[in-house]
Amino acid sequence: MVFSSLVFLTAFLPITILLYYCVPSMRWKNTLLLLSSLVFYAWGEPKYVFLMLLSIVVNYSFGLLLHRQTLRGRKSRLLLTLAVLFNLGLLLYFKYFGFLVQSLGMLLSRTITIREIALPIGISFFTFQGLSYVIDVYREQPEQESSWVVQRNFIDLALYIAMFPQLIAGPIVRYHDIQPYLRGRTHSPAQFARGVETFIWGLSKKVLLANLLGRTVDLIMVENSGMIDAPIAWLGSVCYSLQLFFDFAGYSQMAIGLGRMFGFEFQENFNYPYISTSITEFWRRWHISLSQWFRDYLYIPLGGSRRGNVYFNLFVVFLATGIWHGAAFGFLVWGLWHGGFILLERFFKRHPLGRVKLPAALKWLYTMLVAVLGWTLFRIVSLSETWAYIKVLFGFSRPDFVRYNLSWYLDRRTLFVLLAACLLCVPWRQLLQKRSPKLDRALERTPALICRRLIAVGLLVLCFLFISNSTYNPFIYFRF
Repeated sequence: MVFSSLVFLTAFLPITILLYYCVPSMRWKNTLLLLSSLVFYAWGEPKYVFLMLLSIVVNYSFGLLLHRQTLRGRKSRLLLTLAVLFNLGLLLYFKYFGFLVQSLGMLLSRTITIREIALPIGISFFTFQGLSYVIDVYREQPEQESSWVVQRNFIDLALYIAMFPQLIAGPIVRYHDIQPYLRGRTHSPAQFARGVETFIWGLSKKVLLANLLGRTVDLIMVENSGMIDAPIAWLGSVCYSLQLFFDFAGYSQMAIGLGRMFGFEFQENFNYPYISTSITEFWRRWHISLSQWFRDYLYIPLGGSRRGNVYFNLFVVFLATGIWHGAAFGFLVWGLWHGGFILLERFFKRHPLGRVKLPAALKWLYTMLVAVLGWTLFRIVSLSETWAYIKVLFGFSRPDFVRYNLSWYLDRRTLFVLLAACLLCVPWRQLLQKRSPKLDRALERTPALICRRLIAVGLLVLCFLFISNSTYNPFIYFRF
């Protein structure tokens, strides 16, 4: 089940909200949300609910063991090692085992056939949340007078890992950020209305922008690269870059809106990444929760910028980032592509050449070129096919026959959606606030609120019309 499906919008969500607000105590609200989350997950993959429950039980047990007063030194480290191995072992088996076997076959020049292992949806997200929990418990030893204690209530920990708003596509929520809401949270009509409005904006990004752009992407990027020319190839890459952003950012925004409906506050996962003027800035704005996860649980333990070789530490982080996104050499190279530019930017920042001031527009063009080329590899995955596509992009390979010209792909509807998507990549509210500091207060006044709510209702109606009349509703982050 996905947020942009009619089943979710017309049945699951209304029923869950109704039952949630009928239940009196926080304890039963948490239990209801957990049961709803299990139903949500089981809708598409019933058998993998047990895998997720196993992950919850094991991480819950490791948390209790690590927090015992009698544990010291080697025992704690051994338990932490076992917990890390268990969580990474789940990912290794379900996400990477087939890829590793095929890679071994390539090295041995043999064909090794194994039964295909289905990828449980959202496994990367709930595994990383469980892993961060046990690591945080290990770090917050009892004698250090930690600000939070281990979760002894199994229902609450299970809800933290399995909560349906952020279960299948993030953001990756840290336990210490959500613990206060598990103990007790407030509900109000204003907060609920904010959540509904946020959800509608995220749904609109997914349905009205990402899905419509995705049609154009599929028409172009599934074509043989020998049958499209450079302008069409660039249109496909740019449309995919925008589709990916609005698909993933839309899901994250829907998750934040759903959280508010139930009294939770999740962190923003995207902060207008396409206005960045460097790849370093891009990764501060793109998939923020994942970047912070790798920073706190991989980059800093490796030594960060204070111990060891900072370039090696960054290399490992972006290698892991690529691997996290998928079991293919294309994802690995994509991670190293971004990591390589991060290393170059860090090097030139300390080099005399780095002091040369370049126009912001030129730095932005450089960043977008790197990002769009990276997303091209991300979409195609195959290294040989990506290389063939990139040669078309830069005119090194010209088609013998072009099936359709640019205007066939870039019709009026696609052009309108493309322009709307580009405009929504810019933080207009922040820019206007600099000119008019009183803007925030004006937008919260009754006339502006009514106008915003009417726009939200209009967008919701449009979303229902598009969902009802179309079978095209891809979920890009399914494979993660």
